[in-house]
Amino acid sequence: MAMDIEEFYDVNLTADFIHTRNFTRVALQFPDELLKDSVRVVNAIKSKLNSLNVGEANGGERNNQTVRLFVMADTTYGSCCVDEVGASHADADCVIHYGHTCLSPTSNLPAFFVFGKASINVSSCVQSLSNYALSNTKPILVLYGLEYAHAIPHIKEELTAAASIQSIPKCSELHVADVMCSAINPAIIQTNSDGLAKTGNAVGEAAGCRHRLGGLIWELPSGNRMEDYLIVWVGSGNSAFANAVLTFNGCEIVRYDAKENYLVTDLSQQRRILKRRYYLVEKAKDANIVGILVGTLGVAGYLDMIHQMKDLITSAGKKVYTLVMGRPNPAKLANFPECDIFIYVSCAQTALLDSKEFLAPVITPFEAMIAFNRGSQWTGAYVMEFRDLINCSVVETRDKPEEARFSFIQGRYVEDFDAQENIEKDEGLALANTTERALQLHDRNSSSLIKGTINSGAEYFATRSYQGLEMHGDNSTPEPYLIGRTGKASGYEHEKTKVDNL
Repeated sequence: MAMDIEEFYDVNLTADFIHTRNFTRVALQFPDELLKDSVRVVNAIKSKLNSLNVGEANGGERNNQTVRLFVMADTTYGSCCVDEVGASHADADCVIHYGHTCLSPTSNLPAFFVFGKASINVSSCVQSLSNYALSNTKPILVLYGLEYAHAIPHIKEELTAAASIQSIPKCSELHVADVMCSAINPAIIQTNSDGLAKTGNAVGEAAGCRHRLGGLIWELPSGNRMEDYLIVWVGSGNSAFANAVLTFNGCEIVRYDAKENYLVTDLSQQRRILKRRYYLVEKAKDANIVGILVGTLGVAGYLDMIHQMKDLITSAGKKVYTLVMGRPNPAKLANFPECDIFIYVSCAQTALLDSKEFLAPVITPFEAMIAFNRGSQWTGAYVMEFRDLINCSVVETRDKPEEARFSFIQGRYVEDFDAQENIEKDEGLALANTTERALQLHDRNSSSLIKGTINSGAEYFATRSYQGLEMHGDNSTPEPYLIGRTGKASGYEHEKTKVDNL
């Protein structure tokens, strides 16, 4: 690491944030790749806090409260989000987040973000961008990973100077995004008059040409569209870059790889993701049982989104179950084979799960709104932030069954389950009665019910070969437990009894 530990991790700013707000229990959240520096960071922060207290003592006042620092690793969900669940275990009153972040607003705890200072060759970056701009006719918008925010002012200055020397007219229309903030307080989700969600951390009222992406914010001249600009991304091809590619899929985008020092202009691989997502939307339309995966317990507004998804799914005549399991993986989701599709409610940078190895596909809330809103069409626009979807459309319950729709996956017309029938079933039958009804409907002499014809977890459970404790006859309680072997494997108790009898 070229720079010292205090400069790289902004120790002075961190200590000042803790000291001025009188926090006494502070959680330090490190990603796996930075965990090796956690001990040195803790020692540096403690040393700086002690010096601040000594300075106050010399001035006649001193903060005698002891600050306790707790290092967190192996976050509950994505490492880019503030882990409020882990911080609550230490009863922390704030979180210091290190490394890559999505800057999603928190629900309960204030947070301070240390992006780090990734190394970058500014001269090489400017040279690559200048050469590409010579053959470009569009004005340039520079977006970047937050770990490169420290170098962006130098890049902007040198790029502007190079444009004047090389006579690149479009570089004179250079726009560079700003970092939204470095500290956030718990946000309150509100709604604008147009139905789009905004957070308490938003920087001012959204103007006509103001845009936001992750932790970046920028404003374009009035009348200009994003499609009119060449987007230059400075940084690695991580989830933040994938978020930019999908959100602005109608724009020309190039990426400067700071590690390899070259410009990536072929983004066909990233754009192919849209085709895959459209296929998943069509597949979700045929789903009968939907699972909502809770991918965050800290991002503000996640409960509102979950409730909105439930209303959307039930109004489409489908059964919904809510699941909380931390980071999803194929093994975890395989425990719920009855679900035809899963909706992942998480921050924008962890929402896209590559579910090719999963038993059932995983989609985003935006894709669910397209799939389950009858008659909706995808225009090509893509929304990653679930907070921008809260209350943006009114979910209407159907009064009567709709006409059959054509399924591109099955290649035929299909009829969805009626929503009112599902509501009456839920209100009139308990889980045990539903299971019993499913067993009566199931023809033991014929083939088992297939997954696509089952519209509740109870019906699917009834068709499984293993159903847990067996119930025989009219007994409402399971059979008594069987006592297994006791003792050591070298000689169980019942074996010793037999030997004694001999």
